Amino acid sequence: MSEELDCRGLACPGPVMQIKERLEQTGAEAFVVTVDNEAAWENVSRFLEYQGFQVTTERRGEDIRVSAVRQGAAPGAPVASEPARRLPERGAEGKRILIMVGTDRLGHGDDELGAGLLLNFLKTVKEMGPELWRLIFVNRGVTLATEGSEALPALLELAERGVKIMVCGTCLNHFKLLEKKRVGETTNMLDIVTAMQCADSVINI
Repeated sequence: MSEELDCRGLACPGPVMQIKERLEQTGAEAFVVTVDNEAAWENVSRFLEYQGFQVTTERRGEDIRVSAVRQGAAPGAPVASEPARRLPERGAEGKRILIMVGTDRLGHGDDELGAGLLLNFLKTVKEMGPELWRLIFVNRGVTLATEGSEALPALLELAERGVKIMVCGTCLNHFKLLEKKRVGETTNMLDIVTAMQCADSVINI
């Protein structure tokens, strides 16, 4: 029997948290989850896939119905959010650096100068080498990962180097930019908090 959850109208990370709680309580082998926006759909689908579920999607008007059946994992297996399950190898000194970008400019004062400074920062941050682990974009920072952003080439290069880029789905929805994201993985607050917990150092921009 499937666990059925109606997660329409829930803000991030509500849908994922409901599934996680139900999974921990019941060890459910199947879920049917209804959401009403693309960011929630991506987050729910990815979370269930990382828990060993096979996921299918059906659209019903504005609603998205996510059906999931567990594949291969033993009932009652520990529940972990995505960053904790897929930690990359550490850098030479055993460090994982996470950078949280919550703006589209660096510093306060002149906005044009600040935008240029942040662009230069993103072009230069690769010099951290293998210790650079995650870039997380929230609030106005998500605009840097979208179509037309001057930062896209630098972010695509970082992604190719193995740096994981996470872009807040709630923020993309707020700015109506979800379909314009061109780099990184749409993420939720649970994954962001878990990544911060797993990081050895968190830098806030």
